[in-house]
Amino acid sequence: QVQLVESGGGLVQAGGSLRLSCAASGRALSDYTMGWFRQAPGKEREFVAAISWNGGLTHYADSVKGRFTISRDNAKNTVYLKMDSLKPEDTAVYYCAADRGRPTFAPVMGSRARYDYWGQGTQVTISS
Repeated sequence: QVQLVESGGGLVQAGGSLRLSCAASGRALSDYTMGWFRQAPGKEREFVAAISWNGGLTHYADSVKGRFTISRDNAKNTVYLKMDSLKPEDTAVYYCAADRGRPTFAPVMGSRARYDYWGQGTQVTISS
C-alpha cells in the first residue's frame, strides 16, 4: 500500500499563496488517482481538487476553481496543490488521498468514498 505525507502548510495573510506537497512512498504514485480534501473545525471533510493518474484529467470544487491548481510529478512520486488568492475560509487541515481506481468522468473524482489511503494532514491558516 502507499504511504502519504503532506507538507507546505502554514500561516499566511489573505490574498497570499501556498504550495502544498504530498509525497508518496511504498508504491508508485502513477498507480493512483490523487485528491486533496480539507476539514475545517466543526465541519465535514470536503473535496478540494483531484487529478488522474497521468495528469490528463483534473477536477475542482467550485469554491477553489480558478484559485487552486493541482499537479503531479510521477517521477518524484509527489502531488502538489498550488493555492493562490487565499481567503480566511480556506483555513483547514488539508489532506491528500489516493484512489486505486482510474475514473474517466471528472466529477467522480470528488467522491471521498473512492479514496483508499490518506495522509495525516497539514494545517493551513489564513489570517484576514
